[in-house]
Amino acid sequence: MHANSRFVSSAQTGIHEQLTALVAKHAATEFKKPFMPYNHAAFDASIAAWQAQGAKPLILDAGCGVGLSTLNLAAQFPDHFVIGVDQSADRLARNIVWRDDMPANFIKVRADLVDYWRLMLKANVRPARHYVLYPNPWPKIGQLQRRWHGHPVFPAIVALGGELECRSNWRVYAEEFASAISQLNGTHVQCEAYAPDRALTPFEQKYQVSGHALWRCRATIQPAAWRG
Repeated sequence: MHANSRFVSSAQTGIHEQLTALVAKHAATEFKKPFMPYNHAAFDASIAAWQAQGAKPLILDAGCGVGLSTLNLAAQFPDHFVIGVDQSADRLARNIVWRDDMPANFIKVRADLVDYWRLMLKANVRPARHYVLYPNPWPKIGQLQRRWHGHPVFPAIVALGGELECRSNWRVYAEEFASAISQLNGTHVQCEAYAPDRALTPFEQKYQVSGHALWRCRATIQPAAWRG
């Protein structure tokens, strides 16, 4: 693993001044984007795989990339079932190095998370644990609405409930994610520096080797009802 990952560069040094208003707007407005058929099919297939294993407590690995984090979570939580979701068929198809004892309690699925999160909420499928690991930070000041906490789907993410954890190598992203959860959930969520004993994802490993500071926020959230 080469230590060549560039640090996040941004003119933004703190929580975006428009974040609070944007989160409030999305919380008050029904998100009516139509569901795409391929996302519905992917959701149904993944839920069927989960139910075939006895509907164990569910872990959602949102934006799983090549799926190494999905495998690591499945090994770490053998009494859970892990669904790794990514929109890139290319990333999901890549071969990844894994030990011989491949866990069986997982599935990787290609789907758009914007639909997948809302389909989970609509179907009353709630994760026990929910990971958003190193999403694209979209660090330019004008890119707030491209970050998950600035997207109209964010209220659905929080409504799913469970142990929600976001990790980033940009402190501002983790701080904003925590602030948006706090605003929607009415509880104080903190951002903290984090140094994992073992990297969950290839990005996490690369960032560590490259000397990046890593940040995370975690919250225990009660699930809410579908509003559609």
